Amino acid sequence: MTNDMKKAAGLLEKDKLTFAAVNGDDIITSTDRGVKPLLSLIDSGRTLSGYSAADRVVGNGAAYLYVLLGVKSVYTYVISRAALETFAKYGIDVSYDTLTDAIRNRSGDGFCPMESAVAGAESPEDALGHIRAKLKELMGK
Repeated sequence: MTNDMKKAAGLLEKDKLTFAAVNGDDIITSTDRGVKPLLSLIDSGRTLSGYSAADRVVGNGAAYLYVLLGVKSVYTYVISRAALETFAKYGIDVSYDTLTDAIRNRSGDGFCPMESAVAGAESPEDALGHIRAKLKELMGK
């Protein structure tokens, strides 16, 4: 684990964050849940090229967003098999505590909607479209 990844992982625990990205002295953090911090960065035009990120839970939806953001590495407490495969496919180093078949939704009675939304995605850009459509659908409920 690189120094930047250790620092990002430490911030998750110390500051009760949901997301942290570190590149030397540059630190980006969030307490927003789900993929919101990643989408906010994408929408702002920000890239994370050269950054190491830490996130509490990474499903395949988040993995595709990390690919779009250009991170070099990710640490997470929990990761899905599909996310691990996506990181491997795009050459992103990953460290994790728990590997699971799929990420469950917050109520625990089904799968994460973002994980399900990107199940048929063929590229990170395609996945982004699926994520935005799912979020629009969920906001309509």
